[in-house]
Amino acid sequence: MVMQPNFEYLVNKIDLNLPLIGVYDAPDTIKFEPLVKPKPDQRECIFKFFKDWINWKTLHITKEDYGCGGCGHWLWGVENRDKESFIKFLVDQEGLKESHKLMDQWLDTRNPYEAEHTNILIGPLKESQYLFLKTVTFFVNPDQISILMIGAQYFSQPDDPDPVIAPFGSGCMELLPLFKDLNIPQALIGSTDIAMRKYLPPDLLAFTVTKPMFEKLCKLDKKSFLEKPFLKNLETARRS
Repeated sequence: MVMQPNFEYLVNKIDLNLPLIGVYDAPDTIKFEPLVKPKPDQRECIFKFFKDWINWKTLHITKEDYGCGGCGHWLWGVENRDKESFIKFLVDQEGLKESHKLMDQWLDTRNPYEAEHTNILIGPLKESQYLFLKTVTFFVNPDQISILMIGAQYFSQPDDPDPVIAPFGSGCMELLPLFKDLNIPQALIGSTDIAMRKYLPPDLLAFTVTKPMFEKLCKLDKKSFLEKPFLKNLETARRS
């Protein structure tokens, strides 16, 4: 069994005090307690549970109880409305694309996540559940995201898929289904959906990584830029 890598050196070097948040697709929930859940029949954004996450609680969602309709669609494939009305909502009410045609084209390029088990759990990393981990999210400020972006590039070869992407999509999409292949080492700059940003402090963004990218980031050592002058100069400037 592949073990969860040690991330203490990395989070210490980026001075991150918030817990790393994992998205898990798991058959059971007992190892993730304490759990929180969306209120039945209410359209609650999953980022409303950000304060629960940083207080070491895990959000449990299922195909029947998923919070908002967008989350139900993108994480569970639940069809809450027909495509035409969905496009009208996104374009006419929310103004997210220039035309219905563009939104239609974008929707045609995006697929919901296909769950393997009956539970999706979002919360602090659980070492014993690493087998079921899909992505890891660092909630970070601009300095920290800069460090992680360099880290994501550190092992990347010129012909590799882009190590960092920033695609258009909802906040919940940015946690999982916007990755085209979870087996590729890749990172995504997230929490850029203005509909969910009210649940986060204004100075935080998400840096979400696939499991292979997480493992690469955890391999950064004292030979890397983490112990070199550029970062030390930044740390000195922030202390002054």
